[in-house]
Parts: sequence; structure tokens; C-alpha cells
Amino acid sequence: MHMVIRVAVAGASGYVGGEVLRVFSAHPDVEFGALTAHASAGDTIGAHQPHLVPLASRVIEPTTVEALSGHDVVVLALPHGASGAIAAQLPADVLVLDCGADYRLASADAWAEYYGGEHAGTWPYGMPELVTPNGLQRSLLPGSKRIAVPGCNVTAVTLALQPGIAAGVIDASDVVATLAVGYSGAGKKLAANLLAAEGLGSAVPYAVGGTHRHVPEILQNFASAGAPNPRISFTPVLVPMSRGILASVTAPLAPGADADSVRAAWIDAYADEPFVRVLPEGSWPATASTVGANTALVQVTVDAKAGRVVAVCAIDNLVKGTAGAALQSMNVALGLPETMGLTMMGLAP
Repeated sequence: MHMVIRVAVAGASGYVGGEVLRVFSAHPDVEFGALTAHASAGDTIGAHQPHLVPLASRVIEPTTVEALSGHDVVVLALPHGASGAIAAQLPADVLVLDCGADYRLASADAWAEYYGGEHAGTWPYGMPELVTPNGLQRSLLPGSKRIAVPGCNVTAVTLALQPGIAAGVIDASDVVATLAVGYSGAGKKLAANLLAAEGLGSAVPYAVGGTHRHVPEILQNFASAGAPNPRISFTPVLVPMSRGILASVTAPLAPGADADSVRAAWIDAYADEPFVRVLPEGSWPATASTVGANTALVQVTVDAKAGRVVAVCAIDNLVKGTAGAALQSMNVALGLPETMGLTMMGLAP
């Protein structure tokens, strides 16, 4: 006999909100309550998310504390900086999953530098696989009523490199990450540089030179995994695909480490992880293999001539990068099987 988990979703008309609805719909215990938004309130879900056929006739309500209260779980799929005021007013016994950045950072100074405005605070971090000084992050999530869902780029870079940090086989003070990012990662807003005519047949970097808002979150995760003085040069590149992230991350090989010890570190770190797979040697991750799945595909090798470790991770930015991570964290927080309602099987071709 299944329990019934009443879930409200704020920001239901956006890319993240739509993916939350799609992913959470596969959970056998989830029943949707209020579906809310701001500008699209009064419209139907079908007007903004026509692929969500079973929910198409549902009317979008205004995003208010009153509409979101009275549920077991509230998912906030709102712009960065918009969650804090609402979350502060929701009942303490409601599990709130924030897919924005409001509660990810521990440092108020980092928030002010990269986001601006007042820091809302810090919630338990919704990456069960994250290495922490006392084990894995999943041990800190059971019973949590507030969870900050990680950033999508952060997830790809963290899962790519953290085994090497934890095992001491890399030097995390000189990390270089270049990411190919699908256009859905930029959100659903109308902007000239996001038009198909601008994006098709082109690749363009953005937030270059350490300005991307995910940088402090990545460094926070590297420090959690054991890096004493992490530094990263982080360059995301928009490429003409709807969804997906391919993170290529390199760092110097630590003294005494070799190709065998490097590969062993990654294999050991993810041996029991249901959603992270280290590919066989010689096989490299492809974003197409992760579309629609809560899967992170990882590969690692040593560039002996450069003296650097090269780690690559592919994820679907809207699933493992956001909505799937939210559902995975919800399962852990509520004491349910972590894999419930989630799939590792992508779509092909």
C-alpha cells in the first residue's frame, strides 16, 4: 500500500517547473496539488507544457503562500532570489525543495558577490553523492524539511572530479572546466541570443572569466570533498542542443599518483551509486545517452604528457541537473527508496 505525497509546484510554466511535473509524475506516491506561477497564472498547464498531456487541463494558480500551504512537499522552481521570501513563510513541517540558488551557498559574502542582495540562508544540500568530511551527503538528508537542489553545471563538474579530490590523486588548486551546455540551461526567458536563428550552427561561451554564478558552489563542493585550497577556471559554452551538459574537467596529477590509482579512485567512489556510472575504459560519455534520465555518465583518464587528470561527465541538465535531483532528494528525506520514480534509461535515438 502506497503513501500519498501531496506535491505543490511553484513556477510550473518554466523549463524546470515542467520537468519537475514530468519527473515527479512517474513517482507512484506523488499526487499534485497546487501548480502555480506568476505571469502565466490563469492559463492552463497545456498552454505552456503541451507535452504534459495528463496535466494539460490543470489551471495555473498565482504563486502565493496560501496556495502552496497544505501540501506534504513544495517544489520551488523559481528564478534565483525569488524563493527566500516564500520559503520563509511556509510551515516548518512541509518539505520544501528549492531548485533555485537561494539556499545553496554557505557563504553570505559569496552570495553577495555572485547574486547580490540579502543571503537567505543555507539548507541541507540535495546531492546525495557529494563527499563530505563525515561521509556522503545522503546521510544528512533523512528527515530534512528544507533542501537546496544543486545547480546543474555544479552537478556535472562535482561528479566529474570529486573522487580524485577525496582520494588525493589530483591537485584541486588548479582545476580547469569547460562545459558544453544545452540552451534549456539558460531558462525559458525571451532573449535575442537564445533565439534559434542565433543558436543553431553556433557555439558561444558565456559568463567567462570566473563570473558564472555556479563557481562558488563548485568550490564549496570541492572543499567538502577535501580540497584545502580549491581553485577553478570555469567556462560554459552554449551549444545547439535543447538539453544536456558535457563537462570536461582537468586537474594536475598529484605526486605519486598514476593511471591505475586514478581509475581506482573513480571506480571505488561510484561503485554503489545508483545514478552515477563510470564507463568502461575507452568509452566516453555522450549527452544523448542521458536525455530524460537521472543518470550521470563519467569517464576519467590521465594525460601523461600534460601531467593532468581528465574527467568527463554527461548529464541531462533538467533531470539529474535539477528535477531528478529534487525527486532523488525527496525520496531520501522521506525515507523512501532513493531510486523510486526515477530512471537511468535515456531516450535513443
